[in-house]
Amino acid sequence: MFENVAKIWAIAKKDMKIYYLKGPVVIFGLLLPFFLYLAYAWNRNIEPAEAMVSIMAMTVFFTSTAVGPVIAPWETRSRTFERLLSSPVNMSIILMGDALASTIFGILITVAIAVLSMVIGVHIVNILVFACNVVISAVCFSFLSLLLSSPPADTPANIMMLSSLLKFPLIFVSGVFTPVGEMPYLLRIIALLSPLTYTTELFRASVHLETYVPAYIAIAAITVYTLVFAMVAVKLHERSAPKRL
Repeated sequence: MFENVAKIWAIAKKDMKIYYLKGPVVIFGLLLPFFLYLAYAWNRNIEPAEAMVSIMAMTVFFTSTAVGPVIAPWETRSRTFERLLSSPVNMSIILMGDALASTIFGILITVAIAVLSMVIGVHIVNILVFACNVVISAVCFSFLSLLLSSPPADTPANIMMLSSLLKFPLIFVSGVFTPVGEMPYLLRIIALLSPLTYTTELFRASVHLETYVPAYIAIAAITVYTLVFAMVAVKLHERSAPKRL
């Protein structure tokens, strides 16, 4: 048990040194959510709490998925993937290490945004819901990003294109800009299929804004998504690993 934890942490440290202390995490985690919401909110009368909920939801989503999709292609191209597979670890441990690195950065940057929101007067009322949401959402989106990296490609740009094709539509159908309760019926059904919707709902609950989905259902939904993403990611990476060698 402790040996596996040490292996997971070693892989996470490697990822943080090589991939996460780079510009893309800052760009996708901080600047992109801010400018996306600024473009939406310009000349609109939006409450600060509504704005910070949207920015925090985008922050944990974009930060946790910023680098995960390209770790496997990068390592395939640099031929370090072979060395990793030849070490005494299995695919589950490798992916848990990758997910841990994404999760740590997702949590840290989202908490930084939350602290900033308190400075401008938006207070986190339900700390327990907020903390639970940040952790499970960061884990969920980290495994989602690893699932997207499963095709046996050695060109990061191709995987990033696939990732963007999924991530940006999710932003616009997940209650980030328009609360789920205010959406048309058909769009509301689509929104409830997105894990980001439940993240947004939990952030709304943490600052006592009106929610469409109860907190316990949202937590359960994100947990289920996390388990599904993790299991599917492991299976797909195990299948594609021989093609990367």
